[in-house]
Amino acid sequence: MSSSGQTAEITPQILLRAYSIGMFPMAEGADDPTLFWVDPDMRGVFPLDRMIVSKKLARTIRADVYDVRIDEDFEAVIDGCAAMTPDRPNTWINQRIRKLYRELFDFGFVHTVEVFSGRERVGGLYGVKIGAAFFGESMFHRATDASKVGLMHLAARLRAGGFSLLDTQFVTPHLATLGAIEVPRDAYHLVLDDAIGRMADFNVWPKGETVRGAQVLDVLKT
Repeated sequence: MSSSGQTAEITPQILLRAYSIGMFPMAEGADDPTLFWVDPDMRGVFPLDRMIVSKKLARTIRADVYDVRIDEDFEAVIDGCAAMTPDRPNTWINQRIRKLYRELFDFGFVHTVEVFSGRERVGGLYGVKIGAAFFGESMFHRATDASKVGLMHLAARLRAGGFSLLDTQFVTPHLATLGAIEVPRDAYHLVLDDAIGRMADFNVWPKGETVRGAQVLDVLKT
């Protein structure tokens, strides 16, 4: 990974420009007020035509165990992503990150996917949309497979909406089991340049419309 030093004041416009050239910001921790730019040597992406859905996960999705919604409560989602867990004792989401991405959410460049069990939000994710590229930032779960269901709903939405890039920044063993791969920086930039020059519709399934699991699985198979 390569990264630059600490940043001066970052605006939402600068943040969008950074994404468009392959960079994204991080913080050392929640209490660190500074940010630094990251441009990994190897970039994590999900090929949208090669998502891996296990038989168990497919059954959960098809059964509509969870209700999946979009763009309902950004603050609740980022709180979930920033929460400390036994396997994630630290977070890179500081107050500057919260403020910047909230502004981009208000401008329509950040979207959330939110997973509910009844009235309880049990998982979710958020990311940045530019053209036909979606840059996944973080996700969380409080129930079995909730974040996986949210991710697959996202991938199906992106496929249906004409997206060509789902960026995941880095590949973890967990993400690899769902289809994430690494690509070299130069190859990633070629895909990125093509994606941000295209048009795509995140709201191909409008907010408030119920998207059934069977529909998600059908899209992912095509």
